[in-house]
Amino acid sequence: MKHWDSVARRYVEHDLTPMETFGPLTVGIDLGSPEGDHTVYWIPDCNNPLAGPPANDSRHGDFMQTYTGKKFWPLDPRADEICIEDIAHSLSLQCRYAGHCHKFYSVAEHSVLMTRWIVEHYGNKAALWALLHDASEAYLVDVPRPLKRHLRDYKAAEMNVMAAVCETFDLPPVMPAEVHEADTRIIADELANMAPMPWHTKHDDPLGIELQYWPPETAELYFLHTFRMLMAERENMRVAA
Repeated sequence: MKHWDSVARRYVEHDLTPMETFGPLTVGIDLGSPEGDHTVYWIPDCNNPLAGPPANDSRHGDFMQTYTGKKFWPLDPRADEICIEDIAHSLSLQCRYAGHCHKFYSVAEHSVLMTRWIVEHYGNKAALWALLHDASEAYLVDVPRPLKRHLRDYKAAEMNVMAAVCETFDLPPVMPAEVHEADTRIIADELANMAPMPWHTKHDDPLGIELQYWPPETAELYFLHTFRMLMAERENMRVAA
């Protein structure tokens, strides 16, 4: 039987590795041994010695509850947890430009109006990407651009959520150029809903759309209707191929 006081003293004095001291342990804390072994080991709970190591499917961060009553981990997104009803509902309640507008104008309406323009000028190929280009904001909220670039790790979280969205709806992983173009040019149209300022002059190439200022319920319905039409069109093309 080991004399645990001497074992502990030897470990503190760096004569033993964590494996020699504690045996074949698994997941838990980083003991950071002097030998450079930074393996993460699991230390048994003295108050519950029969408890095993944490489950292998543990998630990064905490979960948020969605509109439909699902759990969603914004820092550990999974494609099978993305829900179009959650996206439509959340985006319909979020106002563009952090609410600094004359009238309520939702992210959902912004997405639908962009999609209609894309369909008219480029066809349906990139239309679903246009509709869902801000889908990550349903889980990470619509952060104003001047702030977003200074939020540590936000961009990574945004990219991860969008990757899950793309996997869910079978979209290419990179935003099509025409969607990026429309997302930039639509700002010129949306400035009609804001107090005039000198910086507006650099946005001089509008899409030529007219904001509708739908209430959230209407924006949500149009968003879901547009989604279902695009999915039906995709299915028709797949069957015809």
